[in-house]
Amino acid sequence: MKINKSQLARELDVDRRTIDHYLDGFIPKRTRNKPSKIDEHYQIIAALLSEDSTQKFYYRRVLWQYLKDNHELDCSASAFRAYIARTPEFKAYFEEDKRIVSPKGAARFETPPGKQAQLDWKESISYETKDGEQVEVNVAVLILAQSRLRTFHLSISKSQSVLLSFLTETFEALGDVPAELVTDNMKTVMDEARTEHFPGKVNTKFAQFAKDFGFIVRPCITGRPRTKGKVETTMKILDEIHAYQGLLTLEELHQFVQDLCNRINREIHQGTGKIPIFEFKKERNHLLQLPTKK
Repeated sequence: MKINKSQLARELDVDRRTIDHYLDGFIPKRTRNKPSKIDEHYQIIAALLSEDSTQKFYYRRVLWQYLKDNHELDCSASAFRAYIARTPEFKAYFEEDKRIVSPKGAARFETPPGKQAQLDWKESISYETKDGEQVEVNVAVLILAQSRLRTFHLSISKSQSVLLSFLTETFEALGDVPAELVTDNMKTVMDEARTEHFPGKVNTKFAQFAKDFGFIVRPCITGRPRTKGKVETTMKILDEIHAYQGLLTLEELHQFVQDLCNRINREIHQGTGKIPIFEFKKERNHLLQLPTKK
């Protein structure tokens, strides 16, 4: 059957030559070879992920944030992850180390406002300062369970005096105290660890500190860190420190940790869909009052 190309072109509202083109076997491409605006950062990304770089990026999000803060990257986190996924050399960097599978059966639970805070340390972070000095730092983390407001404190030591000072300054900054503090069996808090068959024994000095401030100590059962899952999920955020290996002095690193804390308190929390700094204003009315000066 002979095809009337002119009539077909009129019916489809296209040029007659277009009809010829398709009848000759033309197949349109499903995707366009459109360059990405992230391509202009290719060399920077390659240098940051190279063997010569002392900086370490554990997550794509950390690399995205670093480029955004320091190299004027202008794209969404999802677009950046997609770019990394379709660039084999960058994708291999993040998939080379296999990550541990999350424990099963740990459903997230919510607590009433003001009831609970969770405490933990990000321990033994090996860091190279701008001066080439190798130091080992720790970050104390406290998170209010309902609002998800966090406080960080960078320290060389994990001594009890450092911990008590951090908690005191945090409660004073918050202006109030949570009803209970969930923690693991760290030596500065527990003399004997809690198990399934033993309630554990809180350190005498820490027990007195808790009594003075009016909160209850709730240690986790040994081997069940997901009991304090809200603070555990915060730990990977602190891996952003490795993105600045060799770039900061110890004083500047301390300021970076505080800036990081302020930033995430002003971002939408993925679990709640709310901004912690605003949620804290609501939760604050339910916290316990600070003890008297005496």
